[in-house]
Amino acid sequence: MVDEQLRRRGIADERVLAAMARVPRELFVPEALRDRAYDDAALPIGGGQTISQPFMVARIVEALSVGPSARVLDVGTGSGYQAAVLADLAAEVHTVERRPELARRAEEALSAAGADAVRVHVGDGSLGLPQHAPFDAIAVAAAAPEVPSSLYAQLVPGGRLAVPVGSRQGQELRVVVRSPEGPAVLRSVHCRFVPLVGAEGFDAE
Repeated sequence: MVDEQLRRRGIADERVLAAMARVPRELFVPEALRDRAYDDAALPIGGGQTISQPFMVARIVEALSVGPSARVLDVGTGSGYQAAVLADLAAEVHTVERRPELARRAEEALSAAGADAVRVHVGDGSLGLPQHAPFDAIAVAAAAPEVPSSLYAQLVPGGRLAVPVGSRQGQELRVVVRSPEGPAVLRSVHCRFVPLVGAEGFDAE
């Protein structure tokens, strides 16, 4: 996965590549799909949700430039895989999932993977976790119609937010830096994520 899907497609941060190599992705997919855990694809995890494609997880994590002392917010826990990768790089990770059953399963997978730096919360991820802010980096694994202002407000100065922005059918990944002049968008790539449901996301269908 690391050599064929990540390094060859431009993921260059050796810390990110090492984290992707260390985190056991098979622990975060349903048992019936474990033989496909390292496929270059998103996989269903139940409830209409997915575990993101490895390349997209690596792209988001690399774009955030997470350092070893960083406090990170992961929005849209899903399987817990992205939170586990972030925890391999950061000092502290908070992750938010709106579906209690997914949050419970993610906690189990994170525990099995030894990702002790992750705290799982149930709630509206589009509003972040103001009680635990500010964060050095925020990763959003679901698509929003616009950059959620509540998440941007929870960044430290110079902090980074990676969020897919667009319609339910397709988005671009925006990397937003908090600067004195306001949000600065560094770069973006086309992507497709499940919708971020919440007050600053999409309405539930």
